[in-house]
Amino acid sequence: MNALEEITQAILKLCDADRAALRVWMDEEAEWEEWDKEIARDAAAGRFKRLAEEARAEYDAGLTTEL
Repeated sequence: MNALEEITQAILKLCDADRAALRVWMDEEAEWEEWDKEIARDAAAGRFKRLAEEARAEYDAGLTTEL
């Protein structure tokens, strides 16, 4: 039996509440991974350059406050 089959069998043995919790965790994890990939693609494409330039200009103009 390979790892995927073992995991599948283990999931089938979970109670409904644990299976639901696993589903939520997997959905959230997949969402964050996709978000990270999208941010990386946007950064590589230069989509944040304008925002960075605007932020730098505001900082240089004294229009920002320290956190």
